[in-house]
Parts: sequence; structure tokens; C-alpha cells
Amino acid sequence: MTASPPSSSLTVGVLGGMGPDATVDFMAKVLAATPASADQDHVHMLIDHNPHVPDRTRAILARDGEPGPVLAQMAKQLQDGGADIIVMPCNTAHAFQQDIEAVLDVPFVSIIDETAAACAQFEAVGLLATRGCLASGIYDAALSAAGVRAVMPDDAETTAFMELTTRIKAGESGAEVGARMQQLANALVARGAQAVIAGCTEIPLVLDQSMLDVPLVSSTDILAEATVAYALGNKDLNQKRQGSKA
Repeated sequence: MTASPPSSSLTVGVLGGMGPDATVDFMAKVLAATPASADQDHVHMLIDHNPHVPDRTRAILARDGEPGPVLAQMAKQLQDGGADIIVMPCNTAHAFQQDIEAVLDVPFVSIIDETAAACAQFEAVGLLATRGCLASGIYDAALSAAGVRAVMPDDAETTAFMELTTRIKAGESGAEVGARMQQLANALVARGAQAVIAGCTEIPLVLDQSMLDVPLVSSTDILAEATVAYALGNKDLNQKRQGSKA
């Protein structure tokens, strides 16, 4: 007889593919964060790994493409397939969170809110993120609500960051890319950041804690840990925002 999953375990729907390697990294971190001694102890995940979602930064900056309806359709399909909660390991895509929540009856767990909450112990944190994510203001709002000052990259640093993420998405993750990402993080530290948020899920593919002298707050790790905690009932889902139909 096949063992049943723990009764307290919820099914997690994952809006993935943004980018593909970052989604696989998130899934691996969910597995690593789960206290499991057998297959049946792990979190049940339904994953829509869709790399064809329109470019989020272009949509924010140039109104080129409409990711919101695509993400909403993906989320609804995951919910209809049995997902009890929805997560999305892409920071920039959270600019379209309202589109997603509008079609959901189940909670959406925000990588932005979870990461900002994890930074509440700091007075100032650096933010490495895409130009679209920065322009959307979603981290500004969340960090401000947590009482944290954001130390932002300048325009040249953001341009350099975008070039690096393009290379990472193309499969480049060698030492030179990592060293350049490290330089960008250290520039924020030099301007007063007590920690640095990896506010793009491509960043942990090339930058880790051993490369910085201040805490690296990986949004991928934060979301993975929160996903496991909510799925196993160790965090209260009643505090999460519900979709408009709830």
C-alpha cells in the first residue's frame, strides 16, 4: 500500500520558468528545506514551468507584452489542479501580483513580502534586482513597510546587472560572472548596506554568502523556506492575502 502524505501537508502551485534555471534552483531549495526522511515527507508541488511568459521588465518599462493575464491563467490552472497555495520564484513578476490574486481563491505567498520581512532586523539593505523590478517600486513599498531603508544601485550598476542576468539566463555561471555580481553587491555595501538582497532568482546561481562580508538575503532561499513552512503548517496561512474571490 502506498503511504499517504501527512494530513497537514498542502499542495503548492509554482509559477515557474522565469527563468528556467532559477525555477529548478528554487525546487532544489524546497527539497533541501524540507525535514524529510522518505519520499512521502516531501511537499507536493504542481509546477507550471513556462518560459514563454512575456518579458516582465519590458512590460513594466515599455508596456511591451502583457505578463499579467498569462500569469493569472497559469495560477488559475494550478489552483484548479489542486494547489492550496501559489508561489512564484520570480521577483519582477510580482509587479503583476494583483492580476494573479484576482483569479485565486487560495493564498498567494509573495517572495517580496517574505524577503522584506526577513530584512526587518537591518536598518539599511542593498537591493540587487532587475530594472523592471526597481522601477515597479514593489521592494520599496515592502521594505518601507518593514521599516528598512533600501540602498539602490545607480543606473550604470543596474545596466551592468541586466547584462549579467542576460548572461546567466543564457547559461553562463562561471567565476567571471560571479565576480562581477560580487562587485555590484559590494558597491551597495560601500554605500551603507548592512545586508544585500538577491532580489532576482538568477543571482544565487552565481553569488553565495561566502563571497560577501555582510549577509546575503537570497529571495530564493527565503521563498523556499516559507513555502515549506506554509505547506507543513508551521506558518499561519490565515495571515496571507486571499484572492478577490475568497
